[in-house]
Amino acid sequence: MALVAHGLACLLISALHNAEPKHPISEMRQTINAVLLAMFLAALGNACAQEKAADYRLGPGDAIRILVFQNPDLTLESRISESGTITYPLIGSLEIGGLSIGAAEQKIAAGLRDGGFVLQPQVNVVLVQVRSSQVSVLGQVGRPGRFPLETGNTKLTELLANAGGINPAGADTLILTGIREGKPVRMEINVTEMLLKGDPQNDITVQGGDIVYVHRAPQFYIDGEVQRPGSYRLERDMTVRHALAQSGGISLRATLRGLSIHRRDASGKIVVIEPEQDTLVQADDIIHVREALF
Repeated sequence: MALVAHGLACLLISALHNAEPKHPISEMRQTINAVLLAMFLAALGNACAQEKAADYRLGPGDAIRILVFQNPDLTLESRISESGTITYPLIGSLEIGGLSIGAAEQKIAAGLRDGGFVLQPQVNVVLVQVRSSQVSVLGQVGRPGRFPLETGNTKLTELLANAGGINPAGADTLILTGIREGKPVRMEINVTEMLLKGDPQNDITVQGGDIVYVHRAPQFYIDGEVQRPGSYRLERDMTVRHALAQSGGISLRATLRGLSIHRRDASGKIVVIEPEQDTLVQADDIIHVREALF
C-alpha cells in the first residue's frame, strides 16, 4: 500500500512541475493541488506510522499506557517486566510480552469482560517508551553489546554481522533466549552447520529483548613430546592424527607407542585410554605423547 501511495504522490508532483500556468485560475488550481498533495502526504505518513506501531511486538522494558473507554479509574501506566508481564487492576498478572499492540488490547479486554468487571470494554494501549527493541549479544563475538533493531525483520546472521561476527575462540553453537507469544524460549543454533547446509529456517528473526550468547569453543590439550604443547580449539570430527598435526607434530624423542588420552567419563571420573590415530578427540581431552625409551 505504501509503495502504491508513493507512486501516486510522485505522479502528482510530476504533474504539478510540468503544468504551465497561463491564467490566474490555473495558478489557483495549481496552488489547491499543492495543498491537497501536502495533506495527502501527511495522511500517508500518519497511516504508515500507525501501521508500523500496530505491527510492533511488545517486550520487556517497554512502557505502555492502558486506557479503557468511559472507565478512567482503569487507566494505567506500566512497564513490562523481564518476564513479559504487567500487573493490571482487577485482573492481576497478564503476559503481554511478544504480543502486538492490538493483541494486547484484546487480551486485556477479554480479562475485563470474562471477570465481569466491564461488559463491553474498549481498550487502547499506547506505547509510551520503547526499551525492548534492542538485542544483547554476549560472549565470543567481535563487539559484544546491545544493538537496536532497525527493522522488524532482522535475521540472526545480520545481528551477528553487526556484532563483528563470532571470533576464533567462539563456539559454532550459540544460545538465544527471549520471549515468543508471551512465553520464555531458549534455542541452541549451530551457526556453522546452518550456513554450510544453507538452511534458512534456523536463521530466525530476532526480536527486541532477545539475548544471544556465544560460548567459548570446546578445547583439547596436548602435552609431552610434541613441537607446541598447549590447548587448542576442538574442530569438527577432529582425530588424534589431526590433533598431533595441530601441535606441530611429534618431537625427535617421541614415540607413538603408548600414546594416551586422559578423558572425563559420564560420572566425572578421569579415565585413561590408548587411542588409535583415527580416534575422535573429545572436548577437554588431554593427549599425552611419551618419550621413546631408546
